[in-house]
Amino acid sequence: MSAPHGRTGRPPLTEARRAEVRLEIARAAVGLFVAQGVAATTGEQIGTAAGVSARKVWRYFPNKESCVRPLFSAGIDAIVACLRQWRPGEPLGEVFDRELANRESLLGDPDRDTVGALVRLTRTEPDLRAVWLQTYDEAEPAFARALAERAGLPADALRPAIQAAMFNAALRAAVEHHAWRTVDEPADPATARDGLTATVRSALAVVAEGLA
Repeated sequence: MSAPHGRTGRPPLTEARRAEVRLEIARAAVGLFVAQGVAATTGEQIGTAAGVSARKVWRYFPNKESCVRPLFSAGIDAIVACLRQWRPGEPLGEVFDRELANRESLLGDPDRDTVGALVRLTRTEPDLRAVWLQTYDEAEPAFARALAERAGLPADALRPAIQAAMFNAALRAAVEHHAWRTVDEPADPATARDGLTATVRSALAVVAEGLA
């Protein structure tokens, strides 16, 4: 009797589980980068620390520096969600607070400490700096689309494109300001997370005031 046709072996991972695995790899990579530097870290080490094979690391990421992208993009995705929910006349800070309460992953909620360490590394690791800047470069069109939807404008309109550039610059400056300013300031994790949240909230308020 012939064997039944169809898929054998392990079932495919769900999209949610794939996202979790990517985050686990990202956290493992950052821990190693902080402890021993990027150059001394291998894909095999990242896989071992994340509890996966090196082959799986390379299946998800083209190189070791790109492993950190999920930590960079988590906060950006949440800001896009905030912009889509932002209604005329509503303080953007209130939308941000609401989204922060609803999303455990905003700015990486338990990952905010990790993101701070990672951003500090971009000062001395050019390849990580390139990933950091590329993440924001790719986020700008998403900001523009969300702002265009809010204003009822075409997705390729100039005004939301300029506003998106303002948001992009403000967010990057805020996260870098917090990460670099606190490098020599010991603080418990809760204080550090609250500080980053307050800094980003202030940046959003400045830009929203300019848009008004």
